[in-house]
Amino acid sequence: MRSVLYWFIGVVCGGAGAWALVLLRQRWQHEKIVKAEETAKLIVEEAQKESSVIKKEAEVQAKDALLQSKTEFEKEQRERRKEIQHSERRLQSREETLEKRAVTLDNRETELSHRERGFKTKEEAIDKKAQEYQSLIEETRQQLEQIAGMNREEAKNVLLEKMMSDARTEAARQIMTVEEEAREEAERRARKIISVAVERLAGEFVSERTTAVIPLPSDDMKGRIIGREGRNIRAIEAATGVDLIVDDTPEAVLISSHSPIRREIARVGLGRLISDGRIHPGRIEEVVKKAEEEVEEAVREAGQRAVLELGIHGVHPEIIKLIGMLKYRYSYGQNVLMHSIETAYVCGIMAAELGLNEKQARRAALLHDIGKAVSHEIEGSHAIIGGDVARKYGESAKIVNAIAAHHEEVKAETVLAPLVDAADALSGARPGARREVLESYVRRLEDLERIGRSFSGVEKSFAVQAGREVRVIVSPGSVTDGEAAVLAREVAHRIEDEMTYPGQIKVTVIREMRATEFAR
Repeated sequence: MRSVLYWFIGVVCGGAGAWALVLLRQRWQHEKIVKAEETAKLIVEEAQKESSVIKKEAEVQAKDALLQSKTEFEKEQRERRKEIQHSERRLQSREETLEKRAVTLDNRETELSHRERGFKTKEEAIDKKAQEYQSLIEETRQQLEQIAGMNREEAKNVLLEKMMSDARTEAARQIMTVEEEAREEAERRARKIISVAVERLAGEFVSERTTAVIPLPSDDMKGRIIGREGRNIRAIEAATGVDLIVDDTPEAVLISSHSPIRREIARVGLGRLISDGRIHPGRIEEVVKKAEEEVEEAVREAGQRAVLELGIHGVHPEIIKLIGMLKYRYSYGQNVLMHSIETAYVCGIMAAELGLNEKQARRAALLHDIGKAVSHEIEGSHAIIGGDVARKYGESAKIVNAIAAHHEEVKAETVLAPLVDAADALSGARPGARREVLESYVRRLEDLERIGRSFSGVEKSFAVQAGREVRVIVSPGSVTDGEAAVLAREVAHRIEDEMTYPGQIKVTVIREMRATEFAR
């Protein structure tokens, strides 16, 4: 019973606690809602206050912007008014200037009218005087015609002829002056270029050889070279194509031949036979064959060395061989290969001075005497032959023309040909480069002086500069200045037709002036 009571009391208490908890929760929620409403109210009030503040700030900013726009507008209006006032002042100034100019023009027009009337008066007076002068001139002309015995047209023709003669004389004098100045300038520039080319080259001195001396260890070797009944010497001459001279010269034999290649083959072969000691026809043929191979190799090496030394590329092997063959040829005592290399250097230097293709100039100059390597096999001039050989082995038209024209046997088509010609003359004309027999040298000097004296009006003729120049002194009364130039040209042509000489000869005719031409 008591337990039931306790349970009932517990239930009642538990229900009361639960109800109290519910009431507390409802009260707390009510208070929360009240606070939220108060907070919302505060937020609304703050928002209204902020909106009113923002509205006031916007109104202030709008008023400021309006005030600023009004200020800028007023400023702009003031500037425009100033510009308008300035333009009005400028227009007013221009109007005043135009008014002043109009007044000035009126004054000038009045003044010009007065002057025009004065000029008309003077013109009438001048016309009147001109008529009087014309009448006087006509009277004077008639009097002169009566005195001179010529009418007006005849006197006019005489005067014109006199003026034309004077004009021709003056024109000739001017032409001669211009030609002389041009010639002097050309000579000055040419001498400068030539001097630069020559100063930069040091050539060798050479001598002509048609024989070769072979030293022997003893005179007994002469008998072995001759052989039984001369069969050894005949075999040597037949194999090499030279003349072997065995004379009284002690311990030496002489090889004679105009072919330098054959002479070199004989020299090499005979030297090997002498050093070996076995000399008989079979051995001679074997040694000479080997000597030919050695000389051929030496020829190729000489040609290749010359090409490489000058920096020339793309040369046909056959042309290189022909260049090497020039090593054993001589012209007036000058080695042709050394002459060709020297000419190539000089020509290249002159081309560089003139701003031309230096390599092309060296190539043409190196090949200019290539015809001499085969000229003994082909009829014709070595220049023409050299041009044909160069064309055959693929050289350019400029190179071919420069080779063929370096002795002026064909027409020069480019400036390269006269350059090669000049370099060739320089290499051959330098001191010690070539030698001549005394008799032919003296004969050439005599022929030069004889040709110079053969013309009328010539008083004396002198060959100077070792035959490189002939000076012809004429009588001033027999030869005029203009005829002196013609005489120089005729003497040069006569020398070209009648004489053979290396290089060129300068012809100088001396009167009261000097007229110079060159025989090339």
